[in-house]
Amino acid sequence: MPSFDFSKIGEFLNSFDLSHPSWDLLILIFFVVAVFIYGFALGRNRIVATLIAVYMALAVVNTAPFLDGIINKVLSIDKMGQVFAFKFGLFLLVFAILFFLFSRSALILGGDERAGSWWQVPIFSILHIGLLLSIALSFLPADSLLQLAPITREIFASDIGRFVWITAPIGAMVILPE
Repeated sequence: MPSFDFSKIGEFLNSFDLSHPSWDLLILIFFVVAVFIYGFALGRNRIVATLIAVYMALAVVNTAPFLDGIINKVLSIDKMGQVFAFKFGLFLLVFAILFFLFSRSALILGGDERAGSWWQVPIFSILHIGLLLSIALSFLPADSLLQLAPITREIFASDIGRFVWITAPIGAMVILPE
């Protein structure tokens, strides 16, 4: 089992140049800001319902048998940015439709919208934003991921990283009391 090298965190943080921000810095800033704003604006139950919609949207986009055919016919292979935009856009569209449907169901309306302890909100927020970043990066071509710092690739785009971001929210929903 591969081990995580914590010295990479220091190298990663020292590599930031605010005069020329990298994608890694933008990802880190997005992660921190989104966790706080998103989590406390929605509350635990809405985040859990959103997580369920994310899982379903990911399942739909990753298993759609016609998707690769559409991509090959409509978009050329040299336009990898368009492939990313198409897949991520489709993911967001399916997610939005599912979230809209779930927001009207008993999944959300069945209890207090802000149920759960205060400390659960940041945990679910971190897990949700991490999952979204991991999903977004999974739609990028492999050569685009090479432009990110090794620690960013390891945390969000490696096989182990994606597995952790996919399974950790499920574990939190099971373990953390409502």
